[in-house]
Amino acid sequence: MRFLQKLGLQHLVLNKKDKRLASTIKMMVGSKPFNIALYRLAITPSGLQESTSNGFQISYERLEFLGDAVLGAVVADYLYLKYPYRNEGFLTETRSKLVNREVLHTVGMKIGLKKLFSQELDGRSFTQSKSLYGDMLEALVGAIYLDKGYNFTRKFILERLLIHFDIQEAVNTTINYKSKIIEWGQKENKAVHYKLLGVTGNQRLKEFSVALEIDGEEIAKGTGSNKKKAEQNASENACKVLNIAD
Repeated sequence: MRFLQKLGLQHLVLNKKDKRLASTIKMMVGSKPFNIALYRLAITPSGLQESTSNGFQISYERLEFLGDAVLGAVVADYLYLKYPYRNEGFLTETRSKLVNREVLHTVGMKIGLKKLFSQELDGRSFTQSKSLYGDMLEALVGAIYLDKGYNFTRKFILERLLIHFDIQEAVNTTINYKSKIIEWGQKENKAVHYKLLGVTGNQRLKEFSVALEIDGEEIAKGTGSNKKKAEQNASENACKVLNIAD
């Protein structure tokens, strides 16, 4: 084993637990993993409180960061080719609707991450976040990218993930409510103002709360994982209050 470690090939010798994980990943991804450690890391949230011998916390967060970028790039390329005559705003919002936390969480469960994580917990207690399997899915994409390269990862996303996305629904519901409110305000000579009410949660899971004011009067509120999303949510609610048609 020490000889293999020096060569960087220790992942070729798998224990029973790793073999089970490798078998599941092969069915999920479509190819046997080369570096099983990457995939184990991809299903290790920080909440498990695992750490190395020198105290370094083990979690999928770095892989999640990488996978988010790769997934976003592949989906952007797909939409760019699929809708050659739509503008940048449409492409940006459609991508945002496809790769948001809620959608990815659902897709993660559909491809089997919930069952896989349950097996890996092996009876340990764990309090999961609302976006656990979405975060884990992004980390999985990051692991595949490092293990198999971009072309394989792109194929995995297009052939094994996009089938679970309702792209047409995302297209049909891609509405920039903030733009609608601002356009309405200009037309009606009304002053539109967004006021940040507060931020709750921790560094990992934040929720922003925003109020939308028209001529100084609060019309609606909205929440979201960032200020922009909270403003969109408040704008959508204001459109309903003001009866502004989609």
